[in-house]
Amino acid sequence: MDSNGFDQSGQQLAAAGARSVKVMIAGGFGTGKTTMVRSVSDIRPLTTEETLTQASAGVDHLIGVADKTHTTVSLDFGRISLNDTLMLYLFGTPGQERFWFLWNGLFKGALGAVVLVDTRRLDSSFRAIEEMERQKVPFVIALNVFPDSQAYPAEEIRDALDIPAHTPVVRFDARSRSASRDVLVTLIRHLKEHSAAALEGR
Repeated sequence: MDSNGFDQSGQQLAAAGARSVKVMIAGGFGTGKTTMVRSVSDIRPLTTEETLTQASAGVDHLIGVADKTHTTVSLDFGRISLNDTLMLYLFGTPGQERFWFLWNGLFKGALGAVVLVDTRRLDSSFRAIEEMERQKVPFVIALNVFPDSQAYPAEEIRDALDIPAHTPVVRFDARSRSASRDVLVTLIRHLKEHSAAALEGR
């Protein structure tokens, strides 16, 4: 998606009265949330990463992410400006089950969310998807590309995760600023469509 689409979507939200938008970056343990916030933020992001130690053995499930050495224990925070009048505040959630109690507070005021998915471990993102649906937060699914992950068709992933047809499913590399930015473009467009559909339903 090009920068023009990004600016136009941002301007449309701004015209609707929004000046800043809180966006959640959610997903399971090790799906790339911190990496995405770091890659796309205009400012130096705030992260709350701690080193994984033997004390977490048996608590943090490292199947599929055995090389992971750090974990988010509270939140990640970044910011990206869409244009002169509208910016996104990015809040990355912790992925481990022992920190899920923090999610309720983090979701307050969120307009939308990106749910990161590791196709090698689909079950790690079920909880995040369930939380979006419970909180009634519109979201997009972002399939993070890992070196050893298979390129499953997006519709196959949609079926496996039981995602509605109107929810976008995109593939990206969380290490890439432009790719992460394109995911946010997709989310802004989805939010605009969601808002329009809600207005038509009144």
